Amino acid sequence: MSTVTHTDWSTRPAPATAREWIARAAEVAAVLATDAAARDRAGATPYAEVRLLKDAGLVTLLGPTEHGGGGQDWTTAYRVIREVAKADGSIGQLLGYHYLWFWAARLVGTREQWEQVEAEASRNRWFFGGAVNPRDQDVIVTEDGDDLVYTGRKTFSTGSKVSDVTVLEGVLEGTDQHIFAIVPSDSEGLTFHDDWHNIGQRLTESGGVTLDGVRTPWAGAAGYVDKVFQPRVYNTLNVPTIQLVFVNFYLGIAGGALETAATYTREKSRSWLHGGYERAVDEPYVIDTYGDLTAKLWAAEALADAVAAEGQQLHDDPDAVTEKTRGDFEVRVAAVKARATDVALEVSGRIFEVTGARSTAASEGLDRFWRNVRTHTLHDPVAYKRREVGRWVLEGELPEPTWYS
Repeated sequence: MSTVTHTDWSTRPAPATAREWIARAAEVAAVLATDAAARDRAGATPYAEVRLLKDAGLVTLLGPTEHGGGGQDWTTAYRVIREVAKADGSIGQLLGYHYLWFWAARLVGTREQWEQVEAEASRNRWFFGGAVNPRDQDVIVTEDGDDLVYTGRKTFSTGSKVSDVTVLEGVLEGTDQHIFAIVPSDSEGLTFHDDWHNIGQRLTESGGVTLDGVRTPWAGAAGYVDKVFQPRVYNTLNVPTIQLVFVNFYLGIAGGALETAATYTREKSRSWLHGGYERAVDEPYVIDTYGDLTAKLWAAEALADAVAAEGQQLHDDPDAVTEKTRGDFEVRVAAVKARATDVALEVSGRIFEVTGARSTAASEGLDRFWRNVRTHTLHDPVAYKRREVGRWVLEGELPEPTWYS
C-alpha cells in the first residue's frame, strides 16, 4: 500500500447522509488511486487496503447506527462500491462481497440472529469473507452434540485472509439442507490457500479454502430454530442482491478506466501526424469515442440506480416479498447485469483507441481495468441473464431461484 497518509477520519464526524457516505468513498478511492497500478502488479495481500476501509467507516455502512453503523440502505451501498471500484476493482469487489455477507444474516437468519450479528459486526468493524462457492458441493456438515462440524473444500473464498469472520455453507449429512454459519476466520481447521493467481481482480484473495472439522454451535445456523429451517421467499433475494454488487463494481471499473484514460489523453497522448491537429483532445474521432463511451456508461449507471431502488423496496418489507415480486426483480437485475457487462468490457477495451500505443506500457497500468472486468464477468454466463429477460418478455416466465438466478 502507498505511503500516502490518508485522512484521520477518527477526528471527523461520521457521515450522516447518503451523499456524505458517497463522498467518503470518493476520499477512499483517491487514496487507492495513488498507487493502484503498482499494487495490482505486486498482488500482495491487501491488509492495508482493508484497514483503510475500516478506518473510513465504510465497512459499517449497512449497520445499525445505535451500534456504530452507518444506518444506510442498499442504494447507498451500491454507489459506495462503484466509487471505490473506480480506483481499484479488487477492493470494490471485496467491499461489495463484505456487504452481502454482512447482510446474509438478515437474508437467511432469524431476527434474533441478525440483530446480534449486525450489532457485533458494527461495534467491532468486522470485515466479512465467504466460503460459499455454489459450484462446489463438497462441504459436508455433521452434528456433534450441540455443534455443527464443517468438512470439505471450496475453490473460491473471496476475502479469505483479510477477513475477521467467514460465512460458511455446507449440506447437512444425509439431507439436502444447506446450512450457513458465521465463524471467526482464524477458527481451528479453517485454512486459506494462496492459490489465487488470475489475470484480474488480483487483490481479492479469492483462493481456495479447506475446512477440516470447523466447529460452530447449532444455535448459529442461520434461519434454524430447534434445528428446523424457517423459510421465507426473502431468503432467495441473496442472488439478485449480490448480482447488483457485481453490476456496480463493473460500472465503477469502467468509470475509472474512462477517467484514467481521459487524463492520459489530455496529458500524454500525441495527435496523429496525419490528422492535422496539434492536440489529441481536438481530434474528432477521439472526441466522438469519449462521448460515445460516456453516454453508454451513464445510461447503464442510470439503469443500475433504478434497479437498486426497486430492490430496496423489497428489502424494506422482507415479509411482503412474494415469488412474483422476487422474480420480476431478478429479471430487472439480469437485464442490468447484461448491460453492465457489455458496457464495462467495451469501455475498458476501447480506451486504448484514444490513448495510443504508448499507453500500453506496463507502468501506466491501463490494462488492469480490462483484466479486472474480463475476469469477474465470467462469474456466470451473461447469455443466461439475457435468457431470463427474454423468457420473461415472451412468456411471462419468472426465473426459478437458484444459486445464480
